Amino acid sequence: QVQLVESGGGLVQAGGSLRLSCAASGRTFSGYVMDWFRQAPGKEREFVAAVSWSGASTLYADSVKGRFTISRDNAKNTVYLRMNSLKPEDTAVYYCAAATSFNRGWTGVAYWGQGTQVTVSS
Repeated sequence: QVQLVESGGGLVQAGGSLRLSCAASGRTFSGYVMDWFRQAPGKEREFVAAVSWSGASTLYADSVKGRFTISRDNAKNTVYLRMNSLKPEDTAVYYCAAATSFNRGWTGVAYWGQGTQVTVSS
């Protein structure tokens, strides 16, 4: 059983940066792949990034590669998403998730956070 709570969202101008955090409760946090997804109004939920249990391997959507960085600190039960060079098209609700598979889908997701809003102004 894992509970996830995101924070760090807000309003930022294009070209700016934000760092999202996802705090997890539960002793099994380190055993999960951690993902970030996002969903904009009227659009499907979109994979953003994933990090393996050790933090050694990462996956990114092509749209964010080179701009976003996912990381995790198992000692703090926290996963992060650093977002640089933000664009208006990055505007969405961002969700963290704990998954059992290291991939770009959500079929292996076991737990979801409540989401945090990121708005990028043009």
